[in-house]
Amino acid sequence: MSQRTINRLVSSHPSQDGDGVKISRIHDFGGGLDPFLMLDELGSEHPDEYIGGFPPHPHRGIQTLTYVVHGGLMHEDHLGHSSSIGSGDAQWMHTGRGIIHSEMPMTDHAGLHAFQLWINLAARDKLSPATYRDIKSDEMPRLEEEGGELSALGGHWATATHAVDGPLDELAGQAGIAHVRLAQGATLTLKQDAPTLLAYVFEGELQIAGETVSAQRLASLGAGETLTLSSHSGAQVLLLAGHPHGEPIAHYGPFVMNQREELDQALRDYRDGTLAK
Repeated sequence: MSQRTINRLVSSHPSQDGDGVKISRIHDFGGGLDPFLMLDELGSEHPDEYIGGFPPHPHRGIQTLTYVVHGGLMHEDHLGHSSSIGSGDAQWMHTGRGIIHSEMPMTDHAGLHAFQLWINLAARDKLSPATYRDIKSDEMPRLEEEGGELSALGGHWATATHAVDGPLDELAGQAGIAHVRLAQGATLTLKQDAPTLLAYVFEGELQIAGETVSAQRLASLGAGETLTLSSHSGAQVLLLAGHPHGEPIAHYGPFVMNQREELDQALRDYRDGTLAK
């Protein structure tokens, strides 16, 4: 089976969102990461850099996945969902036609470290009903192999001898999402032939096919059937796998549609209070 190699490296850049929350962001609304649109890393030991959180705001046309490494977040939305997630947990939101929600931080001794991923919806699903779900850490199956561990949030993940399916089975673009931890000197080989495969390193350094990927960089992998991850010093990595929609993308703030006219309609719907009805 052919090994996947790196065809592009993307560095995150500092940004902020919500009520002044400082983040590291990678985004591509031109289809270069299809079906993924944006990955935000929230991480700080200083409460003033994130405590304002994300007050109520709208979305249409995407799915969001929020995954907490440590700390926590409280979610509320106009559908009546109200819940909190802590270390190792995730929350998934299918915004469809529209949802208005807030995410407010909860801290632990090390502050807050979390990710939010935007996944594009196919055109046929952009005006579907909104839904929401929490996923707790103990629901996520794990693969282990000689110092390497994979926690599956969603999608199908496999080594040569074992396979697991993450609890999130309604991810757009047949997406798969996993958190990989590699001890010093460890190697983890996965069978993964999804057309889009991305590896975001958020701790340590990662080696893929002889190339080193440092922290806060995302590697886009070329075609192949297997992916071998190793680390001389130890690493933590977020893996994203999916199938591109191959559709036009029109983006404005929290709305992602296919045509500019659909964005204009989303803005009108939000202004007149019908976005989420």
